Amino acid sequence: MFSCGTKKSNARSLREQGRGSSAADSPVTPARTSINHSAAVPNRPTTGTPAPWAPRLSVLARVPQANRIGKGDDADPTKPVFVGEFPQVVRDEQNILLHKRVPAEDRPCGGIDKSTSLAWIICGNRIYLWSYLSPASSVKCVVLEIPLNYADFGKSDAGNWLLRVVNCDAASVESNKVAKHCNSAAVVLFNCQTRAVIYWPDIYSQLQGPVTSLASSDELEAVLTPDGKGSFNRQRRQSKLGSSLNGLHMFNSVIASAVLGCKFECVALACSSSGELWQFQCTPTGIIRRKVYENMNFSLQWGESGQIVSNVGYPRSLIWCFPHHAIQESNRQFLVLTDHEIKCFRIEFGSDIPISKLWSQEIVGTDAEVGIKKDLAGQKRIWPLDMQVDDHGKVITILVATFCNDRISSSSYMQYSLLTMQYKSGFGVETTNDRVLEKKAPIEVIMPKARVEDEDFLFSMRLRIGGKPSGSTVIISGDGTATVSHYYRNSTRLYQFDLPYDAGKVLDASILPSADDYEEGAWVVLTEKAGIWAIPEKAVVLGGVEPPERSLSRKGSSNERSAQEEIRNLTFAGNVAPRRVSSEAWSAGDKQRTVLSGIARRTAQDEESEALLNNLFSEFLSSGQIDRSLEKLETSGSFERDGETNVFVRMSKSIIDTLAKHWTTTRGAEILAMAAVSTQLLEKQQKHQKFLHFLALSKCHEELCSKQRHALQIILEHGEKLSAMIQLRELQNLISQNRSTNVGSSNSSLDIQMSGALWDMIQLVGERARRNTVLLMDRDNAEVFYSKVSDLEDLFYCLDAELEYVIRPEHPLGIQIQRACELSTACVTIIRTCFNYKNENRLWYPPPEGLTPWYCQPVVRTGIWGVASVLLHLVNEISGLDKTAKLDLYNHLEALAEVLLEAYSGAVTAKTECGEEHKGLLNEYWERRDALLESLYKKVKELEDILKDSIEGAGELNEEAIMKVTSHLLSIAKRHGCYKVMWTICCDVNDSELLRKIMHESLGPNGGFSYYVFKKLHESRQFSELLRLGEEFPEELSIFLKEHPDLLWLHDLFLHQFFTASEKLHALALTQNMQSTSVAEEEGEQVYMKMKLKLTDRKNLLYLSKIAAFAAGKDAVTQVKVDRIEADLKILKLQEEVLKRLPSIQDTQLVEDQLLHPEDLIKLCLDGEDPELSLWAFDVFAWTSSSFRKIHRKLLEDCWKKAASEDDWSKFHDSYGAEGWSDQEILQNLKNTILFQASSRCYGPQSETYEEGFAQVLPLRQENMETSSLGDMGSSVETILMQHKDFPVAGKLMLMAIMLGSEHGGDIRIEGPSPME
Repeated sequence: MFSCGTKKSNARSLREQGRGSSAADSPVTPARTSINHSAAVPNRPTTGTPAPWAPRLSVLARVPQANRIGKGDDADPTKPVFVGEFPQVVRDEQNILLHKRVPAEDRPCGGIDKSTSLAWIICGNRIYLWSYLSPASSVKCVVLEIPLNYADFGKSDAGNWLLRVVNCDAASVESNKVAKHCNSAAVVLFNCQTRAVIYWPDIYSQLQGPVTSLASSDELEAVLTPDGKGSFNRQRRQSKLGSSLNGLHMFNSVIASAVLGCKFECVALACSSSGELWQFQCTPTGIIRRKVYENMNFSLQWGESGQIVSNVGYPRSLIWCFPHHAIQESNRQFLVLTDHEIKCFRIEFGSDIPISKLWSQEIVGTDAEVGIKKDLAGQKRIWPLDMQVDDHGKVITILVATFCNDRISSSSYMQYSLLTMQYKSGFGVETTNDRVLEKKAPIEVIMPKARVEDEDFLFSMRLRIGGKPSGSTVIISGDGTATVSHYYRNSTRLYQFDLPYDAGKVLDASILPSADDYEEGAWVVLTEKAGIWAIPEKAVVLGGVEPPERSLSRKGSSNERSAQEEIRNLTFAGNVAPRRVSSEAWSAGDKQRTVLSGIARRTAQDEESEALLNNLFSEFLSSGQIDRSLEKLETSGSFERDGETNVFVRMSKSIIDTLAKHWTTTRGAEILAMAAVSTQLLEKQQKHQKFLHFLALSKCHEELCSKQRHALQIILEHGEKLSAMIQLRELQNLISQNRSTNVGSSNSSLDIQMSGALWDMIQLVGERARRNTVLLMDRDNAEVFYSKVSDLEDLFYCLDAELEYVIRPEHPLGIQIQRACELSTACVTIIRTCFNYKNENRLWYPPPEGLTPWYCQPVVRTGIWGVASVLLHLVNEISGLDKTAKLDLYNHLEALAEVLLEAYSGAVTAKTECGEEHKGLLNEYWERRDALLESLYKKVKELEDILKDSIEGAGELNEEAIMKVTSHLLSIAKRHGCYKVMWTICCDVNDSELLRKIMHESLGPNGGFSYYVFKKLHESRQFSELLRLGEEFPEELSIFLKEHPDLLWLHDLFLHQFFTASEKLHALALTQNMQSTSVAEEEGEQVYMKMKLKLTDRKNLLYLSKIAAFAAGKDAVTQVKVDRIEADLKILKLQEEVLKRLPSIQDTQLVEDQLLHPEDLIKLCLDGEDPELSLWAFDVFAWTSSSFRKIHRKLLEDCWKKAASEDDWSKFHDSYGAEGWSDQEILQNLKNTILFQASSRCYGPQSETYEEGFAQVLPLRQENMETSSLGDMGSSVETILMQHKDFPVAGKLMLMAIMLGSEHGGDIRIEGPSPME
């Protein structure tokens, strides 16, 4: 329909081809040396395209050389790429039809099912289905026989068949990975005119035959036209805008879905041009058909001459709202496109499968906001043609055709456009009245002025969405063309896929499933005779042209600009590196898109530098001469780029990724079983080694080493990967040989070669590469794997993403172990080969600071961990295996753990050198290290127990084997700092010398392994062993003891540092019971130190501190220390006595375990009712310090107020006056007051305090009463007493008590025991 503008018509092009013009002028015609006109074949065209029925050994016979390798100056980036040939059975059937001279009108119909990746084609009375993603060598085709009585209906018009594939495999539906394979699928086949329905419940089962359903006689009566003739007559009246009533009741769209909980059962829906909606419940026993709606839409429009024009082609399209349907869902929604609106229905998968309408919205009306505005000037009629929904079910795209009339020129034309709708935010499925859709973007006109077509042609158009470039669409027309519409640089560009006529029509288009779920795939096209082709994103962008003014389908355009001129107008044509791309979608506002955003742009200088390097290296290979290569390359700017874009890196990659010409064959794995693979890999290795020699001799190596270290690193990593690939190939051969020895001669060598976990993983990796690079779709999976050496990381990606498909839980345990060990060996072989290559060529490598090796990347680590996780699981399931099998499984897990931990170690080192955040990586490293090594040692102990139970004669041999295994595991643990396993091994073997040796070898900045040993000894309270062991590691012990002060004083005593020991004991005794935290950085775990000391323990520590102080010598400093210790001892004794006097404390045990602060202890005394507690508060003040007394002077004043309130001074004064006490009686009575005793203890001749006395903080008397003021009423004990309520009456007695206590305290005898005695 939308052909690109060309300067000459197709007829002229065909004539020129017949005269011997170059076949390369055609975008899809391969170069041919000659055309044999003598071999006359019926119906063969005169073009240079090979006949599709010609036998061929390879797709090389069809695809140009440049198209296959995807590079070179002769490669045309605007050409489609051959993906796959038809299965041979299809070709055979086509040959039969060809020789039968089948009329051109009865061409086959076909399609591509996106969910299952199954392509299908109907030839004669057979349906052929195959996975077009499978390589030609392994493709399996399912052939379904159409019952003959229904094949007769199909002969009237082969295009009258509609087929839907129903994916019944739950695992396949819910997965979108590379390894997705549909194991169960049903097929529903409709005949559009006769309404016959045929259902195959399971196309992969020979037991499930087809079920048929024929329309009833009443239903068929409606098919007849008013003139009484059947609608099968192909000679129908055609007009430009009108349509006859023939085919009024034809089915024009069908959908199908599996039914929840019903195996081999599905439901299908079909709409006819008369507005009917039919439902078909398909089961293995029969098909139940039911008309759901009689007339969904039968609106009338007025034509230009006033006659009524009926939209007989509607409803036009049925689609599911959410294409990716989970089989577990109990209902599903679908959309119906009518002539002016979209309707939404819901179908319930219940017993009756009811259908209910949810909402409808007009898209063609007078309101431009709803979609398309009608009744505009020049607008005559609007046809919504087809509708599609994106994979997420959020965006609806509608193809619209509009018949217009130019008032100026009085000419008529068709305009094609795309209407994009999306759901409004907050839309609910129960909404029925409000508008639920809104425009996502303005209407995109893809063809402003096109040829006027008849209605049958318009209704033959189909829309496909979702391929690359993002936002592009494909329109398939009834004349067999497919046009890609792509909005680029503020304008729509069209790319037409149009094969020569002998290739037949385009039957369908779909999207190549991407290997990555988040990426879109390239467009793939199913042709009638030429197989399946792909349209790369690059071809759409570079080959797209602006819409021509007029389109005559295959007849060309009046636009005089050629496609080549359009391509040259693109600024970056030819400057794009051949890398896999990831386009980004355009926004809803202005449609601005980033096209080919993932492609590295190459300048002309890059091209020149690459060509120069290629010439210089070729000259070096042929002559061995350098010829001032360094100067030439420097002048060309070859050293200006680093990383992947460096020309040296690109040259290295081209060497190791070269596709071998002689590998390409339809024999698939048969050629790979030969020595050609290994030979080609060795040739690549030799050439890459010569490339390194070229770099060294030309001094380019030194330049790269100093300026582009990353580029040089990548080049050498190419050598690593190449060596690893060679070893992997040898491993595959070894596995095949071992398997052939075990299975005997009953299996063929090819079957043996194509079996095993490694072979399955190679297939997955090759499939992933083929999907990501459409140029490789015609290659075999294994061929692609062994050729794309630089993408070796993809193997580890698939190990993580697709491992469940290689090692399935339903496999027997022995098979799971065998396949897991096979993959483990492959991983170990790859990584160790890289290690060996690096060691052998270490002088070639640049300084490693800040460079992360490829095998330390996250994708590699994750893949290895995936296999290790499976082995860890299997290790716990091997109780029934013999000791040899257990030891073998252990060895595989140990080897895999070793390479995985080396990868983690390298990644951590690189991040540390770059100064990047690596805490998360470090934690992951430690977690997986401990899981692997601890599980390994656990299995070592189990193996040891098993070997001990073996025959006695082999006892020494068994012990030696266990020691060998343990020693190797210990070396891995030492290398990666797994202290727990190291400690456990040393304890189990009970070898103190081994422990000391490891401690010396595993020293670290924060104590290393010694710190861990000290911690374990401390936890087991082996203090003496800890200190003795610490004699050999004084620095590590000091680091440990800083976090454990409860042992630090012992270390000081050992070093005869008695005064320091005394200070630490003193501080330890007064430490609060708290939880302190220290971090052992090498272990990454928090160590909690809980100090729970009772008062008795604290007193003992103080006694030890006093002894240590005496041992330090007798001097003034030591005496001050001893005095402080004695003061603290007295305070502890006071706390014990106070707690005994306060039974009201709820949690006495908790308080007894805690050391109370002096302030808290004083407040407890003040809160008590016992008068003795008031005196003890003064004792606490006495044994603290002068600074404490000054800071807490207010608290001291409260103590005096409390002491004054302990006696009834008013009563005391009344007795004194009434009884007439003598001085001696007064003195004797005052001795018993609390004020007297407090004064005696604080100010008396025999009062004892630490540091300065109470008089320095709070004098007993106010010396100058005249100078005192209300603001200084607490400047002495006297002023405090003056505030007492009884002071006006008994003030003299109160003052006498404190004065006598301070003067005669020595003669006072205090009744009752003193807590300080």
